[in-house]
Amino acid sequence: MKIKIIALGKIKEKFLKEGIDEFLKRLTPYANVEIVELAPVEIKDENLIEKALDAEGEKILACIKPQTYVITLEIQGKMLSSEEFAEKIQTLSNEGISEIAFVIGSSHGISKEVSKRADFALSMSKMTFLHQFARLLLVEQIYRAFKIIKGETYHK
Repeated sequence: MKIKIIALGKIKEKFLKEGIDEFLKRLTPYANVEIVELAPVEIKDENLIEKALDAEGEKILACIKPQTYVITLEIQGKMLSSEEFAEKIQTLSNEGISEIAFVIGSSHGISKEVSKRADFALSMSKMTFLHQFARLLLVEQIYRAFKIIKGETYHK
């Protein structure tokens, strides 16, 4: 399976980069995972947030193929346990889905167009995380999902 994580902004913190790289390395036997980092649109006027989200949305949508299953990370999305998340990935695989794109928006969220393109909206928690942490949490949960799918042990 091919997994693409489309995220706005770069990871600057060394400890986060190292954590993400570790889980990407661990995922190698299970899936081809690619992270696409896009530059967020700088917002100088709070009245232009919607316009900035639309511009970011165009960049995001340009990275997604028509046949790709899209999962957006959204506050209003559905929360899943790790087991339910693994089941979701397994079901998609069983249905012949060969590529999943996860979208992590900017600190202002994602555009309505990207949200409309999503096949599934996922919420990681009722808590709010820095987007950089969300990326680390996502790659860890993807790794955990594959361990669950394969029936392999992974600490709880």
